[in-house]
Amino acid sequence: MKERTMALAGIFQATELVRQAANHGTWSGYAADTCLESLLAIEADSVEDIFGSAQRLRLGAETLISVLQGDRRYMESLGYAVSIMQLENNFRKKGTMQARIGTELQYIAEIDDGTEIHEIKDLQAKKIAQLYTQTISTIAPRIVINGRPQHLQIDRTVNWIRTLLFAGLRSAVLWRQMGGGRFSLMFGRKKMLEQAETLLPG
Repeated sequence: MKERTMALAGIFQATELVRQAANHGTWSGYAADTCLESLLAIEADSVEDIFGSAQRLRLGAETLISVLQGDRRYMESLGYAVSIMQLENNFRKKGTMQARIGTELQYIAEIDDGTEIHEIKDLQAKKIAQLYTQTISTIAPRIVINGRPQHLQIDRTVNWIRTLLFAGLRSAVLWRQMGGGRFSLMFGRKKMLEQAETLLPG
């Protein structure tokens, strides 16, 4: 249950960051780094290894708790999460695409051109965004991002939005692998809320 909840928090961390970026042009760098690193953790042995630690999913856990409690301020994040879960359903059937993505993410994970760490992450986000456009964007449903045009015209912001959506999809795949599904969301709400609260630092 903990790993399933962490995967779900991973989805909501990604979608809340997408909402922040699209509407405000800024987002939590620490939380976004966790999403980026989870996407590049190809050989991880556990959900904990993928995200580093439960503490690194704080934003996702807080968003998930708010959504489960019916807080309407996070309806946009919830909408993106639902779209990502629908997308995961169709992505599962694309074996050739999955193999290509795995190979290319491995290459992107090894990028190190000797620049500052934030520049490397921006470069990785740019490469991931290109990969997203060539692969995930071709699968239905296409995720439409709502936000302010002045932010959605900035290349760096768009690159990170696509990277975050990709990371959300990675978490949705994990969620499914851990036994998550529509019914566990509908009927396991109380347990999910309790578990999500344990992910927050005391």
